[in-house]
Amino acid sequence: MAAVRRESISQVKIAFLNVIVDVTQLVKVSIILLLLATGVALLSRRLRIPYVTGLVLAGLPITELLSRPLGLNPSLVLNLFLPILIFEAGINTDVSRLRSTFKPIALLAGPGALLSSGIIALLLKFGLGLSWIAALFVGVTLANTDTVSMIAVFKEISVPSRLSTIVEGETLFNDATALVSFNLVSQVYSTGSLTLLEGIEQLVFISLGGCVVGLILGYLSIPVFARLDDALSSLLLTVAVALGTFQVGQSLDVSGAVAVVVAGLIFGNLGLSRNTSASNRITLLSFWEYASFTVNTFIFLLIGVEIDLGTLWKTLPAILFVVLAYQVGRLLTVYPLLAGIRWFDRAIPLRWQHLLFLGNIKGSLSMALALSLPTTLPGREILIALVFGSVLVSLMGQGLSLPWVVKRLKLSQFSEAQQQVEELQAELMTSKAAQDELDSLLKSGVLPKAVYEEMRAAYQLRIAKAEKALRELYNRRPEKLSVQNGELSKLDAIRRRLLLAEKGALNEAMRKRILSEEIAQGRIRTIDEQLLKLEDD
Repeated sequence: MAAVRRESISQVKIAFLNVIVDVTQLVKVSIILLLLATGVALLSRRLRIPYVTGLVLAGLPITELLSRPLGLNPSLVLNLFLPILIFEAGINTDVSRLRSTFKPIALLAGPGALLSSGIIALLLKFGLGLSWIAALFVGVTLANTDTVSMIAVFKEISVPSRLSTIVEGETLFNDATALVSFNLVSQVYSTGSLTLLEGIEQLVFISLGGCVVGLILGYLSIPVFARLDDALSSLLLTVAVALGTFQVGQSLDVSGAVAVVVAGLIFGNLGLSRNTSASNRITLLSFWEYASFTVNTFIFLLIGVEIDLGTLWKTLPAILFVVLAYQVGRLLTVYPLLAGIRWFDRAIPLRWQHLLFLGNIKGSLSMALALSLPTTLPGREILIALVFGSVLVSLMGQGLSLPWVVKRLKLSQFSEAQQQVEELQAELMTSKAAQDELDSLLKSGVLPKAVYEEMRAAYQLRIAKAEKALRELYNRRPEKLSVQNGELSKLDAIRRRLLLAEKGALNEAMRKRILSEEIAQGRIRTIDEQLLKLEDD
């Protein structure tokens, strides 16, 4: 008995030592990756190439330099990395702007993604001779657009804000569409059958169920957040909401990705705007920006690690056909869908459609889904090689050329008048925010009234100068304020926001029975007519 006990103790010691060795190795690898990422950041800025593309290229030779192989763990990406990326995008998305561009976003991220998946699968079935299940898996995997690569370009090159919102919204929601579709194809493979009606029912149930879970958890987190009085506790809550919402959604067999999107939107637009101090808000947003940046850094480095250049070279013709297939799928969805949108929403300029087509970059989610393919699927390794190769070609080709495409389409040109307006608006916003913080410090007793009045007067002088300059600009001829490429003036955008605020006040008054429905609806119809004459910026 004693011998058995000693043997058990020794086995525990060995297991414990193995864990220590694994952790030590992980720390060493992480240090190497972080140093490599730092070097990539410096070189990509100097060479003027996208940071994520540089990371993939830098990751290609890593496997040869390390003593043990690394890999892109699909479970880690789907359960940790993806919720972080989606939640960060959600809390930084303005719902009012998302609502104003919801129709094109819904078309591209919903029917557009599904139609593109079908077109890709059809081409791969008859072009490469894949089975229907294999072709559908690849089609779903490559139908989504990578968020990081597109937004990284927009941070370096300014584009019209409505276009940026459409791109961000589509990439935010089509990740969820890809995950839902992938699960449906997996079910077809495992069960052997799934009728069209059953597929539609499950698609609706999974999506709406994810929305409900996100709504509940997002709203429940707001009162808890309001009671927390320090930034660190608030950070812990947001991390728990992001990761927990995804797990709750998955455990209930609904879309965890949709749930995280909704929870992030609610928290970012309601939670952070309710009695949140400026310092706590900055701390939270800075943390999530850093978390997103770190996750993306590791993901794109590991993408490079996962790609085998030898296999890539052998399958290059098939990979190029796959790239052609997903571009054809994008072509046959973007232009037809957005051409018909003018019948029920504001038209999308043709140059914007060109960017949405050419900026169809693939990224981390595509690779994570490829690694998640069922292990019993025939030809699984070939399918993974095709997806990996397509992602590399996309990042190298479209990723490097996207800034040039934006400039070539003349989407980054803004008038001098608009630049002046935005600079003055920045001066107004910062000065008023500082005044609000001064008021808070005075009420809490931190700042003496004499010092408060002196500092507030200085900010008030800056506000007066900016307001005077803005008034002079707005009094000029309207065409001098207009933005190029079909965008209306900033003044029209401000008027639109004011009209939306009026409409919101009327709806609230009608809901509380302060105003009769007849009077309120009459005013709302007048406001709707005025809104139709304005375009969003």
